[in-house]
Amino acid sequence: MTEQEFLTHHQLVRNPFVDEDAQTDTVFRDFCISGTFHPSWSKVVGDSKQPATAIVFGAKGSGKTAMRLQLINQIAKHNIDHPDQKVFLVCYDDFNAYLGPLQEHLPRRAQGNPDKVLGALRLWDHMDAIISEAVTQLVDRILQPQHAATATTAIGGGVDTPLELDRLDRGQRRDLMLLTAMYDHSKASNVQDRFASLSSRLRFRSIATWYPLIVGILLTLLFASGLFYLVKSETLSLLTTLYWIPIALLAAWAWYGFRWFARHRLASKIRKHVRVLQREKSQLRPMLLGFNPKEIDEQPAPTAQRSDDRYALLEKLQLILRTLGYPGLIVIIDRVDEPDLVNGQAERMKQLVWPLMDNKLLKHESFGIKMLLPSELQPYADRETREFHERARLDKQNVVASFDWTGEALYDLLASRMKACSIPGTNPSPKSFFGSDVPETRLISALQSLKTPRNAFRYLYQLIAEHCKRFRSEAPNYQISSELFESNLALYQSEDRRKA
Repeated sequence: MTEQEFLTHHQLVRNPFVDEDAQTDTVFRDFCISGTFHPSWSKVVGDSKQPATAIVFGAKGSGKTAMRLQLINQIAKHNIDHPDQKVFLVCYDDFNAYLGPLQEHLPRRAQGNPDKVLGALRLWDHMDAIISEAVTQLVDRILQPQHAATATTAIGGGVDTPLELDRLDRGQRRDLMLLTAMYDHSKASNVQDRFASLSSRLRFRSIATWYPLIVGILLTLLFASGLFYLVKSETLSLLTTLYWIPIALLAAWAWYGFRWFARHRLASKIRKHVRVLQREKSQLRPMLLGFNPKEIDEQPAPTAQRSDDRYALLEKLQLILRTLGYPGLIVIIDRVDEPDLVNGQAERMKQLVWPLMDNKLLKHESFGIKMLLPSELQPYADRETREFHERARLDKQNVVASFDWTGEALYDLLASRMKACSIPGTNPSPKSFFGSDVPETRLISALQSLKTPRNAFRYLYQLIAEHCKRFRSEAPNYQISSELFESNLALYQSEDRRKA
């Protein structure tokens, strides 16, 4: 008997349990993303109008990736329904892009040791990465509105409206240009080209930035003409002229040289202290020279290993977003076990994530971080010192300590997936797969023992396949027996324990 014959008998047009990864699960993305949630969903999502932090500790296969996709979908829908109270979403999950530059900034003896690299990570490094993700996404929205709209549609939330850049005042345009110079890390094009394009889009130009160069050229021409006249009239000797040439050039270019050196020094400090980005002084200095000294002097910049400057820059970014119609900012953190330096090791995951456990950041105004963390980190949090808990204040962070599923919740999840894959007008349930010798209570208790959606999907898929192998199409049997149900469950659980 074929699997499709079994499914067709139960009014299913396809197998609801084939996909195990929410990222590629079409049943989830097309039918369940906006209607089937984990019991802790409301605590994690909160109120999009008032972004708040939530921390989830979940086992592999428990649905953290699905929750991330649901959060993205929920925020996209919120932005459509509330165009004046939108939320700017940042997905901070590609840690390799930031750990690589950090590794290169460290002394050579530490670069080859993943523990030392991760141990050097600090709160301000994470803040630099988050600001960089947000700034790059915002600049993409401004320079490539059609591409950004397509990306938004792919998420499932519809097309976002164009940004009204005319709302930004001169100071906010300057702040956005400064943030772009320091943090834009697009791989699509050169950062200096993007900076020039953004300057054109924002109409951010100042003729005052050209004054030192113009004065240098004019004074050079004036001194050259004067010296040439004096030499020709034999007022000065050639030897005396050679003595006056460097003095004249120094006087002509003193203003420009002073500005160049100041911007070079600032670029050097930024390159040194923004350790999670690859910024060259030769890239940064020309962009900084494009600012009027009155507009850039005394502005906050990441020129030291401290978080105060980053908070000031984050607030500037939030003010820009608020003016553009995004009063809220949410950061989703996921896939902390995947970076090359972490390689799935719990101790290294802790080194990566723990610097973010700071109440000042987690409770920052109009800002929320949704951390989707592996369950292996939860015992580390319980064993931490009093100093850590006073700094992190996990009691204020909407913590879901155990992202578990009850048997009843898993049963409802399976039923919703079956309905999504069923013939219109039918309403199959997981119990319909089994005979009367498998009561619903036993099925629910078995699902409870499986604990996660991934385990439940994998087990049912294998069970259906094993059942179909035992019968011919000429003599089909569409009810799975209690004997097969129990034996396969015991086998699956023993294999799962062996892998663990």
